[in-house]
Amino acid sequence: MSAERVPASPMEPSAATKERTLAWLRTVSGELSTATIKRLEETLPWYGDMPPGRRSAVGLVAQAGITSFISWFDDPRSTPWIAADVFGAAPRELLRSISLQQTLQLIRVTVEVVEERVKDGDDSLREAILLYSREIAFASADVYARAAEARGLWDARLEALVVDSILRGEYDDELPSRIAALGWHGHGEVSVLVGTAPRMLDVDQLRRTARHLDADVLIGVQGSRLVLVIGRAEQETDENGVSTSQPPFTDIASALEPGFGDGHLVLGHEVPSLVEAAQSAKAALAGFAVARSWRNAPRPVLADDLLPERALAGDPLARSTLVNRIYKPLKTHSTELLTTLWCYLDNGRSLEATARELFVHPNTVRYRLKRVSDVIGWDATGSREAIVLQSALILGSIADTDGQTPRRR
Repeated sequence: MSAERVPASPMEPSAATKERTLAWLRTVSGELSTATIKRLEETLPWYGDMPPGRRSAVGLVAQAGITSFISWFDDPRSTPWIAADVFGAAPRELLRSISLQQTLQLIRVTVEVVEERVKDGDDSLREAILLYSREIAFASADVYARAAEARGLWDARLEALVVDSILRGEYDDELPSRIAALGWHGHGEVSVLVGTAPRMLDVDQLRRTARHLDADVLIGVQGSRLVLVIGRAEQETDENGVSTSQPPFTDIASALEPGFGDGHLVLGHEVPSLVEAAQSAKAALAGFAVARSWRNAPRPVLADDLLPERALAGDPLARSTLVNRIYKPLKTHSTELLTTLWCYLDNGRSLEATARELFVHPNTVRYRLKRVSDVIGWDATGSREAIVLQSALILGSIADTDGQTPRRR
């Protein structure tokens, strides 16, 4: 019993009819190509606006499609024809010149021209045109999908390289162009956010969240760490030309927090531009390394709120920050305030004990502590901030060879 013969199409023509149709198609192929190019110019504005070289490349693809259809009609069982015959004509020019939507418009116009020319032909030819147009549409989508996937992988590698350069503080002449190639829209201030990478990283969701807050992000994964370089987008203005307010980096970090894995999340201090992002990155990385030492650390936590832990771990930036932002300003402003702060912290933050030691009224101590907060921005009456201030006083007194630590009377 012989095997059942599988038809090439639902309405397969006889051998003689098919030979006559093929001969006719080869005869009119040049005419079809010319009519297609003319129709493209008449119906697709983007085609006429192209430079001559690119327009020629697109027209070459349309002509290749007609030639490939004739070959396929001759042998429909040959499968590798589409991508090799049609898009192999000018693949790079095609992808650079037109979008997927424009490619589908090109296919539609070509099919319409061919259908109009063969409308008086047999049903098998019209059936073949439908099958061919479907397959070539799928093939074009596949070409663009593979190109997009390759571009996405390249962008991810480039972005990882840029983030690594920022973390290392390595800047060269090529870094600005690499950042621009990634479509960075950040302008002005930058901050770096460091946390644990989740098992399934949703990069698109992080970018959508940042865009919603008028910010942009560069994303890098380093082992188990997820690093985000956050930049403010160009500030918009209202109808009166007044710049609209932008959310602080702490709010942006809180919105991005769900995109990180479990564990601590540390936000580096704000720096004026992307060029100085390495400073914020160093602070965030140093804070992330010691964040577990603060039992009730919020998420996210500022790297500057981890200054005592960072200083104990040997971070020179944390030590200099504590001395320069707390000890030196207080000493320069008033030794009386410095002495009061020392006594208050040494006496377990007791107003009465401090007042007795200094021979002043407790209200005077309270007033001086308010002055301390005005000068340096930290409130000594808070338990966490008291740790920061005491660390600053210890490090400042060690570094201050000309000063003398206040002693109990």
